[in-house]
Amino acid sequence: QVQLVESGGGSVQAGGSLRLSCAASGRTLREAAMGWFRQAPGKEREFVAGIKWSGGSTYNADSVKGRFTISRDNAKNSVYLHMKSLKPEDTAVYYCAAGQFLRVSPTMYDYWGQGTQVTVSS
Repeated sequence: QVQLVESGGGSVQAGGSLRLSCAASGRTLREAAMGWFRQAPGKEREFVAGIKWSGGSTYNADSVKGRFTISRDNAKNSVYLHMKSLKPEDTAVYYCAAGQFLRVSPTMYDYWGQGTQVTVSS
């Protein structure tokens, strides 16, 4: 059973930075990709960024390009989301997820963390 644990959320002023971490345990080769998603109150869960464990190829949503960077540490089975130039509209619960393929649809991911709150004030 894959378990994902996020950390690093918090409150920050607009323009600030945060780094989210996701520690994965029990992962198998089948879970070849990791994604970060976010969900704001009253909105659907949306893709933020994704990365493949092998090769490290990444994909970012247009809304965060140039501001967010996803990375991974294979030795630590961890994935990170480096966020800078944060905006109030980035406020949401952020989730990491594990799946077979790097996709933007949350339905393509099999395992989810519990989420971590990010609040950006203006």
